[in-house]
Amino acid sequence: MCGIVALINANGGVRSAALAEMCATIAHRGPDGEGFSVFDADGAHPMLGPSAPQGGGAELLEFSTARVGLGHRRLSIVDVSVAGHQPMAHAGERYWVSYNGEIYNHVELRAELETLGHTFTSHSDTEVLLSAWSQWGEAALERLNGMFAFVLYDRELDEIIAVRDRFGVKPLYWWRAPDGTMAFASEIKAFTVLDGWRVTLNGQMAYDFLVWGLSDHTDATLFAGVHQVPPGGMVRLNVADGGASENRWFTLQPTSDTPSDFAAAAQTFKDKFINAVKLRLRADVPVGTALSGGLDSSSIVCTVNDLWDGDEEGARNAFSARAKDAAFDEGPFMDAVVERTNVHHHVTWPDADGFLADLDRMIWHHDEPFGSASIYAEWKVFAEVAETPVKVTLDGHGADETLAGYTAFIGPHMGALARGLKFGQLIREWRAQRRVHNRSPFWMMAMLVDDLAPNWLRAVLRRVSGRTHADPDWVDVTRLNVQASDPFEASGGRGHGVLGMSLAQLSATSLPMQLKWADRDSMAHSVESREPFLDPDLVAYILGLDDRFKLQGAITKRVLREGLGDMLPDVVANRKDKMGFVTPESLWVTRDRPAAFSAAAKRAVAASKGVLTPAAYVEAEAMIQGRIPFHTRLIRIIAFGAWMERFEVELAET
Repeated sequence: MCGIVALINANGGVRSAALAEMCATIAHRGPDGEGFSVFDADGAHPMLGPSAPQGGGAELLEFSTARVGLGHRRLSIVDVSVAGHQPMAHAGERYWVSYNGEIYNHVELRAELETLGHTFTSHSDTEVLLSAWSQWGEAALERLNGMFAFVLYDRELDEIIAVRDRFGVKPLYWWRAPDGTMAFASEIKAFTVLDGWRVTLNGQMAYDFLVWGLSDHTDATLFAGVHQVPPGGMVRLNVADGGASENRWFTLQPTSDTPSDFAAAAQTFKDKFINAVKLRLRADVPVGTALSGGLDSSSIVCTVNDLWDGDEEGARNAFSARAKDAAFDEGPFMDAVVERTNVHHHVTWPDADGFLADLDRMIWHHDEPFGSASIYAEWKVFAEVAETPVKVTLDGHGADETLAGYTAFIGPHMGALARGLKFGQLIREWRAQRRVHNRSPFWMMAMLVDDLAPNWLRAVLRRVSGRTHADPDWVDVTRLNVQASDPFEASGGRGHGVLGMSLAQLSATSLPMQLKWADRDSMAHSVESREPFLDPDLVAYILGLDDRFKLQGAITKRVLREGLGDMLPDVVANRKDKMGFVTPESLWVTRDRPAAFSAAAKRAVAASKGVLTPAAYVEAEAMIQGRIPFHTRLIRIIAFGAWMERFEVELAET
């Protein structure tokens, strides 16, 4: 797990010092090593950075004719020796790469490549990636089971290939400077040190975030001109003329051949999940687990416990965030898992004072504003991990999106039953939601209508019912120069059943945000986060299952509960509620520190340069004083203003 940067300019002038400055902004992503390579007509010029384990610190050399430069900050996880140093070249030095991530099946790929005549000088997955690319080219990507982002330079074709993994677990951004230089980096802040950088607000992305709480649903960012390589995407750049093209190398497809028998489906799920966890335990450093107390993280902890026979400092550690308010605390469920597995349990207690004190630092590490204070719980968990020998954690991201864990699936589930004229099943589901979750008839009707109604009617109903709608008075859409609309309409999540909602959440409306937050929270503390539920074989299998194996009778994640039930404590396996890494942010705001949050909201409105209207502060105050229910848009308002301040963001000229 690492931080990567790259600079490309056909006219030369790529500076080693600029690569070093970029790497310095993301040093937290790789405290164990640092290296650079620049390329000109005379060949490659590799250099050690000051943090290189081989003993860096020598003055960086500059080559005025350098057209390509790669930089790397290393967090050593697999083959922690100097043999894993980057940027790395393949034999013959046609291919050079700056790579971030883990290829979990690198052992199997190495064995296959050795039968094809390849030899290796390290045990790193980076070298396997280079050999695989030299053997199969772009087709190698389909063989990789892992999370990754890399920039590869093909010297023979004089071409840059920038690639991101299937689900976008690892980040990769690009920006073209005014002088034509193309820059790539793991984090947006790396661009801030480059000549010509100017921070201008992307009005559309700001609108989508503020009003709808949505980000990372397109390749655009809140920084105008800064884009991300999309999940499963690739950017090819011709160095000679600067021409770039984008394409998707991966498209999510459900497995078509899945069991029709529930028991068989659950057993296959168990087998695939155990294999996914087993692969993600591969590391040359201690591996631990996150534990929220929910089904997902508990499944991982219990599976690791069954698999692991290694050192006590590794997978025998679980890390949790708890709350002192019982309504937001999952301690009893955590305790049940700890008792079952006997893991060493590390607990952190996020609070309002800590959130407010860490807000500026979090904004800097996240690059963009975030939508909920619950992210702070994850931040604190990784801070706790950093105090131990553990360098890698296994986390539960992706389970809710594939296994229909969110309440957002209820409307599409009932809507599909209605469209299929399965009214008997619809009535039984309706009654089950009432019985199991005490859902009100009004709430369920709203969910059903939200899925069945055309977009124009949905917009009207959302407005009259007081729900989020496209044109609130607390955001100045004219100043943002955007058309007010619902970005969820383009996701395909509504009106397409459980599978449609899963595909939308995996590609646009949920997972991309979750993964970005997890990446920034973990890497800010130099910890690697791995996601077993995003094993590509497991995801395709789950998506191919019948809806009723995931959601039926108001019970979510049915195939997981059945498949792993014998491994989980009963109190966890039978849970019907859902929390996750939550914080009691509503109590922080209204009870613990109302004056501080009021001041933060007032400052945010002032810092927004008119994007947030005076009505934003009026609404914030109404929430803080308890006159209207708390909503996470208050945190969005505060985070947006803090981001505008921290990055000195300007509005685009209109």
